[in-house]
Amino acid sequence: MSLAVCFLRVYFAFFLLPLSTQTLAASIYVVACSIYLWIILKRLWGPVYVMGFGCFAAPEHYRVPYASFIEHCSLLKDKFDEGSVQFQEKVLAKAGMSQMTALPLGFHYLPPRITLTNERIECETVLFGAIDELFSFVNVKMEDIGVLVTNCSAFSPTPSMSSMIINKYKLPVDVKSFTLSGMGCSVGPLALDLAKRVLQCNPNKYALVLSTENLTRNLYFGNQRSMLVTNCLFRMGGSAVLLSNKWSDRKMAKYKVLYTARSHMGAIDSCYRSVYQEEDSEGIIGVGLSKDLMKSAALALQHNMKILGPKVLPLSELLLYALHLMKTKFSHKKDSDLKPYIPNFKLAYDHICIHAGGTAVIRAMEEALDIPFEHSEPSHMTLYRFGNLSSASIWYELAYEESKGRVKKGHKIWQIGLGSGFKCCSAFLLAMKTIDISTSSQCWASCISELPVEVPIGRRSH
Repeated sequence: MSLAVCFLRVYFAFFLLPLSTQTLAASIYVVACSIYLWIILKRLWGPVYVMGFGCFAAPEHYRVPYASFIEHCSLLKDKFDEGSVQFQEKVLAKAGMSQMTALPLGFHYLPPRITLTNERIECETVLFGAIDELFSFVNVKMEDIGVLVTNCSAFSPTPSMSSMIINKYKLPVDVKSFTLSGMGCSVGPLALDLAKRVLQCNPNKYALVLSTENLTRNLYFGNQRSMLVTNCLFRMGGSAVLLSNKWSDRKMAKYKVLYTARSHMGAIDSCYRSVYQEEDSEGIIGVGLSKDLMKSAALALQHNMKILGPKVLPLSELLLYALHLMKTKFSHKKDSDLKPYIPNFKLAYDHICIHAGGTAVIRAMEEALDIPFEHSEPSHMTLYRFGNLSSASIWYELAYEESKGRVKKGHKIWQIGLGSGFKCCSAFLLAMKTIDISTSSQCWASCISELPVEVPIGRRSH
């Protein structure tokens, strides 16, 4: 009651003031409300920063040279026939990978130790290694983490992977945790997008995003050719990324997340089955790659570029595209006779990190985006040094650019993930400062001075 009386007194007192004073008071009220609204909106849609990231580098005793891999497969006579061993040898010869890639310890035994315990050991080894490296670079404590996102397609234990991290590092009781599974190699930017959206609803928080793939149980021990390819390409690795939405962190941050985009082509049957886990004719589970894989990737990329184009392309390119649409609309020629205008996306970024899924994938992206080897070098070298690291590969590629001293303040980085579903997910980052090599992941430390090398098979010329 007293509050209502107080309000009425203020209301009538306002109208007893001179007109000039009323105008001034109203102006102050409007400005105060505007500032308050700006603060609220800034908290909801404020910037999200990448404080740093770490990448796991496997110790040398995890290394699997070609000869060791083929010898190992040939000794597993109850798993692979002679034709399957020869097929894998041919795939490796054309894979564009070095002799330094790694597989989990369970594969190194004869017979391989395919157990849940070894799956957990692999997961813990990779993720704990990436997290420990990350937190050696940033001045953030584990109890400050408010959001946790983990992703791994083929390993979904109980308790979950996020619970594994919470238990190991004693994260806060109120941490918002998410475990993504079965999402494929594209989920790196997707997990970043999820963490960004959660942060925008929870001000003054840190988010930890973890990406890996578990190989212990998911190597294929059968003889179907389409399923054997993954044995030759996928290797051990993982990344940890720390995000912040704190305005006070902007000067310490490495990058700002500008845009994220997600395209899912799962409504198209051929795209949905282009990367598909199922049993072969003998009942052995594996992941098969169909002949529609590259076509599915092209469709997903095309849709993703339509989302990103208006946000990242310069005005000149947008005007040219608009003029082309007008020309198409009013032209008397058939649509099939008109050459489509493809915007020059090279004007939108300074560095591009294409998922290192295989030489064929990188080549197809080079063709689709019309980019030279110099731009796709991080992808080729990541595939060469580490193999296909699934959703973590884009962070190894960014670490490569950092280790080369190429990332300068104001540079834009385009990360592209491609994976089952079929999905294309991408993220645009802005470098907040020139990156000091000493703050980069040490996963490249042993070989960065020797790279790049000639990719084992011929590349497209420009």
